[in-house]
Amino acid sequence: MADTISFLVDKQDSFEIVRDQIAVLINENQAAQVILAAAEPDPSLWKLRVYTERANPWELFIEDPADFSPIVNVWYESGSFDESKGDTIERQAHAGIFNVDVYAWAQSQGDGAGGHLPGDREAAFTAQRGARLVRNFIMASENAYLQLRAIDGPTGPGVWQRWLQSVTSFQPDQQNEAAHQVIAIRLAFRVEFNEFSPQAVTDDLELVSVDIHRASDGKLIAEADYDVSTP
Repeated sequence: MADTISFLVDKQDSFEIVRDQIAVLINENQAAQVILAAAEPDPSLWKLRVYTERANPWELFIEDPADFSPIVNVWYESGSFDESKGDTIERQAHAGIFNVDVYAWAQSQGDGAGGHLPGDREAAFTAQRGARLVRNFIMASENAYLQLRAIDGPTGPGVWQRWLQSVTSFQPDQQNEAAHQVIAIRLAFRVEFNEFSPQAVTDDLELVSVDIHRASDGKLIAEADYDVSTP
């Protein structure tokens, strides 16, 4: 019978912690920015709605069409493991790609001066504003290590680098038909951190018994017991 892990694996892996931390940092910073912008003509320009691992987050615009603030969706895409960083027993170096998608929606309307404000263009401007906030929040000096450099002692994520890898604008697809007037921008962050594997729980060794066979018929020639317990 194969050996099994002797305890319940009920922890989060580090990539889950890092994903949630990115979302928390964005959410807390946008809330703080709204407060700081209280004296501005429109503090809502700093508002973001933050989610994790949503498949079709733009549907939230349908649920609440009166709220034009950008929707942010943080999700884990992939990870790679460098064999030269870590070991096969306990710690592995995880380089994860975390996407932060910023979605924006706008309605076409007049500009109040006889002109026209196209909804798709306004949605693009709104998505770019949201992406600007996200980039500044995550790349701020306070978040150089996502505030996870040394969490939970030696077995925490131990983030040692976060880097903005790319920024891509796209129009989300909705059942093979582009979602009208919804524009999104994806910021892909590469984060390097630690993943840890379960370790066997062992008891202290107290006694070693050795049987030594020398006779050709298997007759016991000698045996010995060694007490190795700590006094």
